[in-house]
Amino acid sequence: MIVLENTPSAVLLLAVGVLCGAGVYLLLDRPLTRVLLGIVLLSNGANLMLLVAGGRAGASPVVGNAPADVRMSDPLAQAMILTAIVITLALTSFVLALAYRSWQLHGHDEVADDEEDRRVARQAADNAPAYEDSDAAETGETLDEEAATVYDQVVERAERLRAQRGRDERDERDQHGPQGGGAR
Repeated sequence: MIVLENTPSAVLLLAVGVLCGAGVYLLLDRPLTRVLLGIVLLSNGANLMLLVAGGRAGASPVVGNAPADVRMSDPLAQAMILTAIVITLALTSFVLALAYRSWQLHGHDEVADDEEDRRVARQAADNAPAYEDSDAAETGETLDEEAATVYDQVVERAERLRAQRGRDERDERDQHGPQGGGAR
């Protein structure tokens, strides 16, 4: 059996899967402390995945620092992990500040539903459509037909703006004369 030099350990791959899975599970919960823990676990799973993708450990990634027969480690994975750690630290501090402020204002850190979420949930429970076409009886036009008309108006306006921009550029060239200025 031939084992490749860059084959990652099954334990590391399992750890990546568990960290990312637990992180996503916690990230989808309502309390901000669980969201924070989910962000931390997910980022640690991503960092471990980058470390595994970097290959086996080797000499320091400085040319001429290691003997010729020793393979250098990949510096890109190390740089990406370092960047991810900094980003995670910033995101963690932001979510921690949100959770603290929510605790000060409301006495808990749970994210509440907004009115639109509640309306959609009620209509879903009633098996009713989430929209109401209030002017369908007056205009005789469905929402799909109205959306197509609005889309056409947006496209026409964009074309008019492009044409106007082209005219403006031509006028500016005509005022300033030909570019390059030299006689041939």
